[in-house]
Amino acid sequence: MAPQGSRARPRAAKIQRDERPAEAFAERLHQRVRTEFWGYAADEALSNEDLIAEQYRGIRPAPGYPACPDHRVKAPMFEVLKAEEIGMGLTESLAMTLAASVSGFYLAHPEATYFNVGRIGDDQIADWARRMAMEEVEARRGLTGVV
Repeated sequence: MAPQGSRARPRAAKIQRDERPAEAFAERLHQRVRTEFWGYAADEALSNEDLIAEQYRGIRPAPGYPACPDHRVKAPMFEVLKAEEIGMGLTESLAMTLAASVSGFYLAHPEATYFNVGRIGDDQIADWARRMAMEEVEARRGLTGVV
């Protein structure tokens, strides 16, 4: 696990060969968001080494990974973005189809850093389930990586 405050993305070690083009496109899109679309880093001129070390402003956390362990956020994300219109979908277990798909959130705050959600206790599951108006068993299923 990356230490708290680390810029290293825990996801990087998990990238499969068939995901590389999708990940590369997502990183390029993130760069364009920073420099063109949102423009908060319009003068960004980073070397490849700087990009790999993620020396840019902002983060791109993904559902199901340490900073966002609940895969269920993908369902409303896919609905809002109309992902089915470009051939993307979700399986019953919320795996993305096509297999080489990626999803995530762009957070542009200058102090945004990657972090890991550690193990959570039964009391936290119960509280979160209550606040999300869901059964505890459903909450546990969505957070299997951290319970």
